[in-house]
Amino acid sequence: MPFADLTPETAPPASRRAMEAVTERLGHLPAAVARLAASPHAVDGFLKISAVFEACTLDPLSREVLIMTVATRNDCHVCVAMHTAKLTALGADPALIAALRDRTEPPLPDERLEALRRFTLEVLASAGAVEDAVLRDFLAYGYTEQNALEVVLGIGAYTLSTLANRLTGAPVDAPLAAFA
Repeated sequence: MPFADLTPETAPPASRRAMEAVTERLGHLPAAVARLAASPHAVDGFLKISAVFEACTLDPLSREVLIMTVATRNDCHVCVAMHTAKLTALGADPALIAALRDRTEPPLPDERLEALRRFTLEVLASAGAVEDAVLRDFLAYGYTEQNALEVVLGIGAYTLSTLANRLTGAPVDAPLAAFA
């Protein structure tokens, strides 16, 4: 694998600040970030877009359902482990976590979150050209048009992450091994 884990000392100068900020926030530098830092633009872009997504109006559990939907669909073992840990920290129902991790996509135990997952998958499958009935179904669960656009935002952020993690062969970090 040509991608190596960079350190702030070995990374391009433009990546150093991003790497140091992640290390300060998490207490360690995830291998996925250390590899993404080979492109200062990619690491900066991901950190910015993921921060914007974290600040959107979707609640934390809905954001994590969206992320896990993208991570599972794109078969990103790093994101699945990381966001399993986040769901666990949020106190998510273990049945919800198990269903999100299952690539056969069994229905989620929460109907509203299942509507979000179905909508996310349909946005991906249709490249955003969802049928009016699909959007109406999503909105019927209390989501808004703003939330629908935030789904697109989350898909963008975590498509970048999942594809980069797969391309670089990013490993699961030791703190996340229990969630892999």
